Amino acid sequence: MYIRPEQIAEQYEMEVKSISKGRDCFLCETDLGMRALKEYRGSVERAEFLAGMLDFLKEQNIVAEQIFYTKEGEIFARDEEEQNYLLLSVFRGAECDTKSREDMVYAVRLLAGLHNATEQYPDEVPEFVKMNPNALLLLYEKHNRELRQVRNYIRGRKQKNEFEEMFMRQFAGFFEKAQAVTEQLQNMEIREELTGFCHGDYNQHNVIFSREGVAIVNFLNFSYQIRVSDLSNFVRKMMEKNNWNTSLGMELIGAYDSVRKLKPQEFSYLYFYLAYPEKFWKIANHYSQSHKAWLSGRNTEKLSKVITQEGAREHFLQTLAGKVENRI
Repeated sequence: MYIRPEQIAEQYEMEVKSISKGRDCFLCETDLGMRALKEYRGSVERAEFLAGMLDFLKEQNIVAEQIFYTKEGEIFARDEEEQNYLLLSVFRGAECDTKSREDMVYAVRLLAGLHNATEQYPDEVPEFVKMNPNALLLLYEKHNRELRQVRNYIRGRKQKNEFEEMFMRQFAGFFEKAQAVTEQLQNMEIREELTGFCHGDYNQHNVIFSREGVAIVNFLNFSYQIRVSDLSNFVRKMMEKNNWNTSLGMELIGAYDSVRKLKPQEFSYLYFYLAYPEKFWKIANHYSQSHKAWLSGRNTEKLSKVITQEGAREHFLQTLAGKVENRI
């Protein structure tokens, strides 16, 4: 009897030599090279659009993963439980090193190149990839409600642990910053020129330095939204890994800007994306979803690190705010 990944792989025109478990996928060593079988929960239309977009990016000299069709010409294969899977190409190599400025600068230039390439896409943008232009505002309003809920829950506890005491001491300062960003966003008018195709999850794990070139992978969150969301996501993650080093952050933004010129309002949005205390919310949200009967030392450690880094983060934001003023 076949195991599930073998049943799925059988539906493709390839000879499978071995199958192993990878990150969120099954890795298949085949006669055509390494392939990945990944669960897919979207529509046929979205999968076919994504396959076409990846082919288009290849034509634009962007090194990116490709989606393969089954023997029957289907965009995805199904297992016995009717779960859908996509078969994707795999690049062997090292992920973008968050301690290497050279890697990070290259990755951010690559992102700008990706955005430039997608502007040449000749077909109409499907409705199913378009995100609400106010998505960021709605997200931050939701985050703010969740932060209040965590605050109210902890405030009602008679016996507070170390994490809860620390959270309550820091809540007012971080929440004030969260609300300030949200209020500024409410006054922003969203222009069509700010939106475009986005990778949707651009981070160090999805940039692979391989023999075939520096590849971009994991496009399953590909969308049409405010384009600097990709840039802000990458910069924020790199800054968190590097103690919000101001010179690094400005170098990354400058590297992107040198390949794809940022519009004045894009600089404003970039500031809002980075000014929201995302990590503080993330830790609070993780706490709210965890088992609260025991104290997670990891949560306390992460919160302590966020507090320690806040001065450096504020310094970076002040520098970025000056850049925004110069561009407007």
